[in-house]
Amino acid sequence: MKIMVTGGAGFIGSAVVRLAVARGHGVVNVDALTYAACLDNVASVADSPAYTFEQADIRDRAAMDRILATHRPDAILHLAAESHVDRSIDGPGDFISTNVTGTYTLLEAARSYWTAQGRPAGFRFHHVSTDEVFGSLGPTGMFTETTPYDPRSPYSASKAASDHLVRAWGETYGLPYVLTNCSNNYGPFHFPEKLIPVVILNALSGKPIPVYGKGENVRDWLYVEDHADALLCVLEKGANHRSYTIGGENEARNIDLVRKLCAILDRLRPANHPYADQISFVTDRPGHDARYAIDPTRIRSELGWRPSVTLDEGLERTVQWYLDNEGWWRALQGRGGVGQRLGVAPVTEGQGG
Repeated sequence: MKIMVTGGAGFIGSAVVRLAVARGHGVVNVDALTYAACLDNVASVADSPAYTFEQADIRDRAAMDRILATHRPDAILHLAAESHVDRSIDGPGDFISTNVTGTYTLLEAARSYWTAQGRPAGFRFHHVSTDEVFGSLGPTGMFTETTPYDPRSPYSASKAASDHLVRAWGETYGLPYVLTNCSNNYGPFHFPEKLIPVVILNALSGKPIPVYGKGENVRDWLYVEDHADALLCVLEKGANHRSYTIGGENEARNIDLVRKLCAILDRLRPANHPYADQISFVTDRPGHDARYAIDPTRIRSELGWRPSVTLDEGLERTVQWYLDNEGWWRALQGRGGVGQRLGVAPVTEGQGG
């Protein structure tokens, strides 16, 4: 099939693009090339006749109409989003504009295109979302497709809003859609502002490794290439107007994850001290959810998908990739937020959030 991938120069989007091209699909990569996007992420497929790049913003309706009319995709895989919780705390406006208004604009363009094509039943609008829309879990329990929404940050609220828009366009206008909510992704090409790349790069540069609070927050970790495989699986085989939660089946406390990364670095790139000595506990961010975990029963039983990479295997691969690709992350280090933890600065009167 021909797939229009929004956000295809980003972390997860580029993994989808690379895998889709490898599997013989045509891909139209639509990306605005904001700070976290990088065309180096898709350099391996850039010369493929199956691949086309369009620099455009999903908030630009005329551009979306033009791209759809020109390339006539069979499906839209919508990954374009502002995704960093810390940044959403510091500046929520971009998250509302891109994740909510941008998704609305793309939905309207997709609806117009789908209608003009004669409303083909095989068309799919695949909206990629996050488990963060479900809020926070206690020590037990898991998120499922029927878990009530309870977003706690501007980021998760903006993604929850976009999920609701997609469902509404399906119910109101009949637009064929599938929706997925994933757990925390990690792996190659991860823009160095999230926990795992920050740990790796701060460790290598001798800087403090910042861990929020006591590091007791728990996340389920999903290797990005497993996630790309799951997204294509849902796009190809998922039931219309149905959602699927995608997890890595790899829960870990943040502090345990950080220590695992330090131990891998001790072995692969020894320093004159254990890297764990650089761990620094910092003020927790506001509204930091305690635990996420996903019950993957639906995607496993209905579509036969499950992750293939364990957390230990994935962390080893990820650390090795950063060691082998210093040129990639060095080129990004001038961008704001790289190697930092954001979202903890107090909002003073007059700042307006």
